[in-house]
Amino acid sequence: MKNSYYLVIGSGSIARRHIKNLKTIFPNAEVACISASGRALTPQECDADTVFTSLAEALAHCKPDFAIVASPSPWHLAQVRQLAEAGVPSLIEKPLADDFSLASAEMDALRPHADQLEVAYNLRYLPSAREMKRLLDAGVLGRIHSVLIDVGQYLPDWRPQSDYRLNVSARRDLGGGVLLELSHELDYLTWLFGRFEHVYCVTGQSGCLEIDVEDRVDAVLSRDDGLVITLHMDFLQRVVTRTCKVVGENGTLIWNLATNSVSLLAPENQSKVLFSDEAYDRNAMYLSEIERFSLVAKGELKPLVSLEDALYVLRLVAAMKASAQERKSVSIETLQP
Repeated sequence: MKNSYYLVIGSGSIARRHIKNLKTIFPNAEVACISASGRALTPQECDADTVFTSLAEALAHCKPDFAIVASPSPWHLAQVRQLAEAGVPSLIEKPLADDFSLASAEMDALRPHADQLEVAYNLRYLPSAREMKRLLDAGVLGRIHSVLIDVGQYLPDWRPQSDYRLNVSARRDLGGGVLLELSHELDYLTWLFGRFEHVYCVTGQSGCLEIDVEDRVDAVLSRDDGLVITLHMDFLQRVVTRTCKVVGENGTLIWNLATNSVSLLAPENQSKVLFSDEAYDRNAMYLSEIERFSLVAKGELKPLVSLEDALYVLRLVAAMKASAQERKSVSIETLQP
């Protein structure tokens, strides 16, 4: 056997990306894969060195240096718990789970292993995201008045080589829908601005996509210090849109995630681009994520996105769904699992 051993659970597009990146970063390692559903795989299907039919078989082969859980979110908790009990550090594809109540119930079992568990909200590695974090932490805008977040892309265009209606994003039974699939926005708004107290949300199914999950969401998050975030998410926009506009007393920051840029709109036409790298290879985010997590697995760093961070994202999702169902503002922090 090779010097190191890494395990990826799942065989979809994100799993195959992780397998390729593991082999790039650790060229002398053995990279194994198991199908999330337990079906038989060939190494050629997932580009792995070795394939197994079950997690138990993979763990019996050898203890992995770490695992990447890239299965559909309804299966994450059981798989992560099995890995944690075997002492295997795990990088978990977002979201942590598809249900806040189930994830909350699992926390007592997972918290003892929290230092070696991380949830893969990879947008935190985007260079323009790090620049936004630096600027906001430095207080360049002064007091922040409001934030407007807009994210959308036409779902059939995501993976045109396959039937989008069969993919995870489009299926309720696999944890699909705008709120979970685009929960990157919920992670980064908390990372940049902190937690919120109330949310009012409207969700909808346009009927245009023939899917059984919400394809558009509009929400307002607020807290007692006066900060308000307006959030729009959808599977419908024909041109990719991913922006965050932050209005402050000294000016306005425009973060365009699609172009990897940050601009400052200041008084008296003092507008300027503060950061721009449109040619950035987005696979570098995933490479950085794995490289950093390898140090988390060794105990040299703390997780960048902790279990508690990821559980709060699920709390937000649950509060937004409750608000949409009840047609009223919902208290986020007091929401019961």
